[in-house]
Amino acid sequence: MNQEFNISIAILLLRLVTGILFYFQGYDKIFKIKIDGVVRTFNDSLKDALIPSSLLRPLVYLSSYVELICGGLLFFGLFREYSLYLLAADLVFVAFAFSSIKAMWDLHFFLPRMVFIVSLLLLPPQNDFWSLDRVFFAKG
Repeated sequence: MNQEFNISIAILLLRLVTGILFYFQGYDKIFKIKIDGVVRTFNDSLKDALIPSSLLRPLVYLSSYVELICGGLLFFGLFREYSLYLLAADLVFVAFAFSSIKAMWDLHFFLPRMVFIVSLLLLPPQNDFWSLDRVFFAKG
């Protein structure tokens, strides 16, 4: 196999896994735990944090739906770049929120998602051969 094929497989694998992780994170927050459950979980922790409690519910909604929708889009490779930008912004919000709650927090869920998003942003989208973007928006 040639190097270009290996790169395209690596991008596909990374995109699929990243999409799955974010999709199911959003799915759990919306349909299993429910938004109210997520808000209750963080409400007590945010009393002394930099994020006002009045913003908690809208931010949880926004974050949850960004993860669900962009995770699904990323899985299929549709609107790849926009999905990555929104998920990157979501990660910045999550890092800020968790850091304002507790300065030293466990990174074992956050760090892999961060590495995956940064890697996908650095890898050339033209090598993402198995994506709906390539099917619908191919030039030429």
